Amino acid sequence: MIETKDLRKCFGKFATGVTVITYNSPEGPRGMTANSFTSVSLEPPLILVSVDRKTKASQYMSGNSFAVNILRTEQKELSNHFAGKPNPQLSIPWAEGECAPYLEGSLAVIECAPWREYDGGDHILFLGEVKRYTYEDGDALGFFCGRYVDVKKPEEM
Repeated sequence: MIETKDLRKCFGKFATGVTVITYNSPEGPRGMTANSFTSVSLEPPLILVSVDRKTKASQYMSGNSFAVNILRTEQKELSNHFAGKPNPQLSIPWAEGECAPYLEGSLAVIECAPWREYDGGDHILFLGEVKRYTYEDGDALGFFCGRYVDVKKPEEM
């Protein structure tokens, strides 16, 4: 029998980047922290995010454009805020993109139109077609064994 808490620890051994998925809701721009993001295809350009079906985000994202904001090391507070630890004093650097709202100052932003949705057990797998992207140099915010880690940009060869 598989114990979910122990399986989660096992999954945590895979070091990931940290993203905030942003989208529009009836109340305005919203977001959720996620490390379940991956590129899928270059032709057509597709990405995938996995969202717990119990969250409001899964409802708002269905059939809706969204943006993947890849966070910098300096953006831990934003990650915490969108991971359910809101900070009322935190100023959210919202910007309106061509497809979806995004967070200014992110290491990279990938705006997507909805492409497909799939049942993923207790999650919904959202595939988005990349419509616009931007990126900058810098160090990334990572996540490993339940903790944030700094991922330093490799030096040029």
